[in-house]
Amino acid sequence: MAFASQPSFVMDCPEPRVLAEFYGELLGWTVEVEDDESWAEISHGETDFISFQQVADYRAPQWPGQEVPQQMHLDVAVENLDDAEAAVLRMGATKHECQPSERGSFRVFLDPAGHPFCLCSATGTADSGS
Repeated sequence: MAFASQPSFVMDCPEPRVLAEFYGELLGWTVEVEDDESWAEISHGETDFISFQQVADYRAPQWPGQEVPQQMHLDVAVENLDDAEAAVLRMGATKHECQPSERGSFRVFLDPAGHPFCLCSATGTADSGS
C-alpha cells in the first residue's frame, strides 16, 4: 500500500526564479517564488509541481558525460512523517545526518544507491533546503 504521494522533482540551480519562469512559461504552469528567492516552484493543479532550489557554487551538469552529475532529487508528500520514516528505513533508506528543516516539515533520506530524497509533511508548510 502506498504511503507517499505527490512526487515533486527539485532541481538545483543558481537562480530559482529564472529557472521557474523558464519552465513555467514552457509548460504554462503557475510560478511561485520565495521572498528570499532561494526557492521557487511551478505548479499545475493541486498535485503537479517542479521545484527549484538555489545552490551556492552551482556547476551546470554535463551530459552525456558525468564529470558534473545531473542534480535533482525527489520530494514526496506523506500524511505522517514518523510512519513514513519508519517505512522507508525498512525499505533500505538511511536518514541523512543533515536535517535542515527548522520547522520539521520535511526529512532528508538517502535511497539505497545514495540519492537524496525528502519526505514532506502533506499538512505542513513547504520548507526548502535539501
